[in-house]
Order: sequence, then C-alpha cells, then structure tokens
Amino acid sequence: MKTRRKIGEENIRKLTKFAGGSSYGITLPIGYIRELGWKERQKLTVRKVGKKLIVEDWEK
Repeated sequence: MKTRRKIGEENIRKLTKFAGGSSYGITLPIGYIRELGWKERQKLTVRKVGKKLIVEDWEK
C-alpha cells in the first residue's frame, strides 16, 4: 500500500541510514528530478554551504 502525503508535506523527507552505517540517503521528489532532467545513476556533487547542502549535476 502506498501512503499519500498530506497537502503541504510533499517536500518533507526523512534521512535513511544505509546498511553498513557509513552513509545516509534521502528520496527526492520526482517532479524536481524530471524538471532538472536527471537520470538514474547520474553523478551528482554535494557541497555544504552554511547549514544547507547543495546537490548539483556533476561536471567534468
């Protein structure tokens, strides 16, 4: 059974700890992924700016 999010909670996500405990992950809204044109297994960069994380397309 798929749970639907309440209106206004579409962008609230939880951190998930991966097996092994050395990494965490989050799911991203499919609308954002489609809007950015990102694909499965695409390389991304993550950087910390103040108290925020910025996730961007990886460029060589």
